Amino acid sequence: MGGTVSQPCLEFLGVAEAEETLYRRLLRQGVGDDHDQVVADAGADTETADRLVELGLAVRTHTGVLRPVAPARAVEHLIDNRLDALQEELEHAARTGGVVESLQQERTTAPAPRPAEDAPTVQQIEGMEAVRAVIDELTFFARSESLTTNPTGIISRESADFSRPIDLRILRRGVRMRTLMAAPALDDRATMSYLHELAGKGAEIRISHQPLERMIICDRAAALTPLDPAHTAKGALLTREPGLVATLVTLFDRMWAMAQELPTPDDELPTEIERRILKTLYTAEKDESGARDLGISVRTYRKHVASLMTRLQATNRFQAALLARERGWF
Repeated sequence: MGGTVSQPCLEFLGVAEAEETLYRRLLRQGVGDDHDQVVADAGADTETADRLVELGLAVRTHTGVLRPVAPARAVEHLIDNRLDALQEELEHAARTGGVVESLQQERTTAPAPRPAEDAPTVQQIEGMEAVRAVIDELTFFARSESLTTNPTGIISRESADFSRPIDLRILRRGVRMRTLMAAPALDDRATMSYLHELAGKGAEIRISHQPLERMIICDRAAALTPLDPAHTAKGALLTREPGLVATLVTLFDRMWAMAQELPTPDDELPTEIERRILKTLYTAEKDESGARDLGISVRTYRKHVASLMTRLQATNRFQAALLARERGWF
């Protein structure tokens, strides 16, 4: 009395029936030299094959061969895509629905609020927590442009973890992001990795060998500068005064013109641990097993993988391994 067990489908992850059919066919064919098939041999039209690559379910080698990504990696990539799309949809709904503005009104504690037309054009923000809240608000409402400087040139991993959601949110909305970094960035591996990650998402980044003034400017309408450049934890000044903002934009443009383009990572050779990690991308189905084989933590393993994918401009880990082998990295 056995019945046919229905096969799980990938439709809920945004994969059409024709795309899933091709992906399953590629998996059945395998990836060995005797089974490599070009798109025509797989019985798929070019559009479906291109969509498969776009979804991260397959990669094309330099010879045009279509190869399937390992199932665990493929599903992980599909989930990430769906989460990104959902986050973008929710952010758009929040921005256009006036949610933040409504909640901000609840924070008003003054018994007689100042009318909006009389609101101060320069405000003093005290303490890092308050400054970060202002940065969140400014970037959330940014529509066209975000200008920032980093006079130290160093972005710690902790700072990158804090900034990444904000920066990626801005870039996903199509906001032009220009960032100026001081020269020490060139000698800091973690900083360069993060900068290349942002550049890969569309950010414009330059390195300055001249002193930089710390500032954040959004839409050329609001600017944030430190109360004390030597002690940024004290707080900041938020200005919406058109004349002051225009002056800061001019200063930024002048510093930008004197800076150099961010060096590409193409010529940077991988370290020994990175070479070993690239090899595990061929064999390890999960990060946990790859990290265990190398004797490092899963967190460290994943950070190395993310950095390598950015440098190789790979959309998934299997493709990163292929590109690294083509470059002779291992």
